[in-house]
Amino acid sequence: MTTKALRCGSWTAAGLMLLASAAPAWSAGCSFEPQGEGRVATVIDARTFRLDDGHEVRLAGIVPATPDKTKAALAAIVTGRDVTLRGEDDAPDRYGRQPAFVFLPGSETTVQSELLRRGEALVSTEIANKDCAAELAAAETEARQAKRGTWADPTAIKNAESPGDILAGIGRFTVVEGKVLSVRQAGATTYLNFGRNWTRDFAVTISRRMVPAFEAAGLSPKSLENRRIRVRGFVEARGGPRIEVLRVGQIEVLGGN
Repeated sequence: MTTKALRCGSWTAAGLMLLASAAPAWSAGCSFEPQGEGRVATVIDARTFRLDDGHEVRLAGIVPATPDKTKAALAAIVTGRDVTLRGEDDAPDRYGRQPAFVFLPGSETTVQSELLRRGEALVSTEIANKDCAAELAAAETEARQAKRGTWADPTAIKNAESPGDILAGIGRFTVVEGKVLSVRQAGATTYLNFGRNWTRDFAVTISRRMVPAFEAAGLSPKSLENRRIRVRGFVEARGGPRIEVLRVGQIEVLGGN
């Protein structure tokens, strides 16, 4: 298998703002430099498969919506098929898997986009390249609007006013929508509060080191007060449910108040 390197960083604000845009053409999107090819021997889990030469590949840029269903969908798409791996870096992760964007022969879009379009995956927050982020986001938006897969469930997006429902997903990658009622700073942390009981209700936390990145993106935390937003990330319990924002792209400003 030929190799070259894949550099996956944070999702930029620009990429997130393009959530509803159309998927870009072959010249853009996630069509990075080729980093290898091979035939898929077996699917290991919802994001990982093994090539017939023994290499393990990890799908970059997505999170499974429902692990068992996502694994089955991935297996149906790639098992026994030749694939091309693309990326900016082929460096393996700590488990020896190669993160990559995966293409089937003759296809101009990624396997990731197909899973997203079926509603079997969610866009993660890893991707720095705005064209790639836009392609993945457009596929997710298509599935969400069509209520496919996980989006057929009305509870797929959690309501920020229902902290109990969010707490049920501790440790899981979750999408939450709601109106920011207040923005407060305590020490080195900024809190986007979605309720009036700060110890019980849902909140988003932004560390002081992240504030310059938000301001550079034209999205200062204070400007989010009284705005409806969609936030994605892993749920923690700190009294009430919390999502820590480590990248600007975890937040999407929605229309209306």
